[in-house]
Amino acid sequence: MLHPPPPGPLHAPPAGPLSGRIAVPGDKSISHRALMFGALAVGETRITGLLEGEDVLATAAAMRALGAEVIQDAPGTWRVAGRGIGGLTEPADVLDMGNSGTAARLLCGILATHPFFSVLTGDSSLRRRPMRRVTDPLAATGAVFAARAGGRLPLAVTGTGAALPLEYRVPVPSAQVKSALLLAGLNARGITRIEEPEATRDHTENMLRHFGAEVSVEPAGAGRVIALAGQPELRAADIVVPGDPSSAAFPLVAALLVAGSSVTVTGVGLNPLRTGLLDCLREMGAELTIGTPRVAGGESVGDLTARAGALRAIDVPPGRAPSMIDEYPILAVACAAATGVSRLRGLKELRVKESDRLAGTAALLAAGGVRAEVEGDDLIVHGLGGAPPGGGIVATHMDHRLAMSGLVLGLASRGGVTVDDAGFIDTSFPGFVALMNQLGAALAAP
Repeated sequence: MLHPPPPGPLHAPPAGPLSGRIAVPGDKSISHRALMFGALAVGETRITGLLEGEDVLATAAAMRALGAEVIQDAPGTWRVAGRGIGGLTEPADVLDMGNSGTAARLLCGILATHPFFSVLTGDSSLRRRPMRRVTDPLAATGAVFAARAGGRLPLAVTGTGAALPLEYRVPVPSAQVKSALLLAGLNARGITRIEEPEATRDHTENMLRHFGAEVSVEPAGAGRVIALAGQPELRAADIVVPGDPSSAAFPLVAALLVAGSSVTVTGVGLNPLRTGLLDCLREMGAELTIGTPRVAGGESVGDLTARAGALRAIDVPPGRAPSMIDEYPILAVACAAATGVSRLRGLKELRVKESDRLAGTAALLAAGGVRAEVEGDDLIVHGLGGAPPGGGIVATHMDHRLAMSGLVLGLASRGGVTVDDAGFIDTSFPGFVALMNQLGAALAAP
């Protein structure tokens, strides 16, 4: 059994060679959407490989509270008996989304076009995160939102029973905003059209087709226009959730940085709109190979193997951010051990994640003895051409990705690194500590 890390500090001492073959938990983005689409479909959807981290379990509880039947049959295996488009019912209590900004924002889209009252809240981290980026455009459907200052949770939603279709250009690339508007458009009469300035992860579009919706995607300059025909009858459709590439990033980068390592992560999702990190690592000279490429549930999947070797600095263009927005902290750790100065550009979106991830990433590098600074929306990392000194304590700010990135930095360092709180890792990567120790790490309480 894979136990979650206890709340409190966790230490990563310098590691010897890491080796082995592991599977990471299911893709978080796809897991959220599988539960939501299953609840909106007619019939019973079977889901295998569902991520059972706290974020996704909050989505499961919310869909159950909205009237869908959501049942776990075995670890990773779930059934959802849906209510059909427009068939969800008013929840009896507040919907607590825990730490999940994805779940909260996507659920706003669903709730906006159901004619009842609901309230969303979350933990102290989620209550600091802005929601107006979805509630402002969703108000055009006829829904009414009431929130704390700055559009922050708790958020009250009075949905509309006569939803208007949306035509909206997303001002900055955001799969969450796009997906929330498409979910609202499912219960609107007419065509909802969303233009995004740059292509973002397209799991929502893939899943809409998988469940039988009529959706088209057309290029528009550097971006795309997505058109959805409202009020389809979604049909239950079984889903196999691939391994989460954002989770796979941590053992893979650890293997690249710890001398003598070779690690394979099986069944990882390789959607081309999610592989920006792999592109960056290859440009840095990383030895990364893909085995057994295949397609599962409309998504590309493969087995990724990483072998340790020297890395060189990189200049990452801002246009790559949508394909790897969650992977910048662990990429920065790779840059810390590379030769030369790396510049990661256009990271404004990192400021409104579970924490200010841009400042947090610079601080975690500093804790490991690596010089880094933020210039505007860019992160500059002065690579050491080898193992960082380590020896510090990383402030995680309730951010699971900062915690895991700090621990990988410790494994690759000369003196180890401690993170101040590892308890939040379970929100996205249950079993992280056990899997890393299975590969040869020695993560433990200090």
